[in-house]
Amino acid sequence: MKDKRPVNLDIGTIDLPLAALTSITHRVSGVIVFVGIAILLWLFDASLASEEGFNSLGGLATSFLGKLILWGVLAALAYHMVAGCKHLLMDFGIGETKEAAPIGAKVVIVVSIVLFVVLGVWIW
Repeated sequence: MKDKRPVNLDIGTIDLPLAALTSITHRVSGVIVFVGIAILLWLFDASLASEEGFNSLGGLATSFLGKLILWGVLAALAYHMVAGCKHLLMDFGIGETKEAAPIGAKVVIVVSIVLFVVLGVWIW
């Protein structure tokens, strides 16, 4: 039997639901957190190595670029944690229906945006 259904392999043309997009961004935020924490640990090590390293990184931490990088890593961590909590609730059987998926995705987005703003105010 030959299958005559069309095959669309171009992911850019597929209209993904909001729950799928939040799941994909959850994975992307995990990669950002992994790389960001490695960089932050390297900077922490450099700040503890010598007084000159500490003073130079103190200047970086007060610069706009340094604050922007810190905000980006913390925002990715916040999003990853919120989406991870949604996934944990789904593991317990809460919100795993087709009707609840877009509601859960919207809750993740709204809570994450609130946390992004709070982090931005805290950093600047």
